[in-house]
Amino acid sequence: MNDLRDSRLTLPNALTGFRFVASPGLLWLAWQGYRLAFMSLLALAFLTDLLDGFVARRTGQVSSFGAALDSWADVITYLTIAICCWWLWPDIVERELLYVGLIVGSCLLPAGAGLLKFGRFTSYHTWTVKLAAAAMGLTLYVLFLGGPAQPFRIAAVLCLLSAVEEVAITWLLSKPECNVPSFWHALKMRDKKNLPAP
Repeated sequence: MNDLRDSRLTLPNALTGFRFVASPGLLWLAWQGYRLAFMSLLALAFLTDLLDGFVARRTGQVSSFGAALDSWADVITYLTIAICCWWLWPDIVERELLYVGLIVGSCLLPAGAGLLKFGRFTSYHTWTVKLAAAAMGLTLYVLFLGGPAQPFRIAAVLCLLSAVEEVAITWLLSKPECNVPSFWHALKMRDKKNLPAP
């Protein structure tokens, strides 16, 4: 029997994989103008994003493959959301274009930094990224369901700050690492590796 930890066919990876499957569905729903169905499927995608890491930790199925898969799923999902919202709510997106751009940029900037330095996406899953993603997800619904724009704008700034932290972590580390909670943790990792051997 295969060791579950070495298998890529795990429940956490299936939850992450759902976002790859959902992205074409989200695009189709948005193109057809089905706003309610789009928001419902997007909520499900957000839910799987919240659950995959939790399930991986609870079941002992944390892996570098799962972390990388999650990062790819995040990039695809956020780019899909930007396109879909442009189709469904063009007036709102045009009005909030600066903040939408900050969110898209906050997704692409760390990915680009990881590709430039390490030749791959980074998978840090920092606390600030988790906070920013939750804030963005919640305020996106507030914005597109007719609520005030200010919470979405604050979430966009949080996304940018989380991206800056991730780029700083990439700059600091000498090799790619998974699941680095913060820049402070990256500093500790670097300092620990630079300690002289006993």
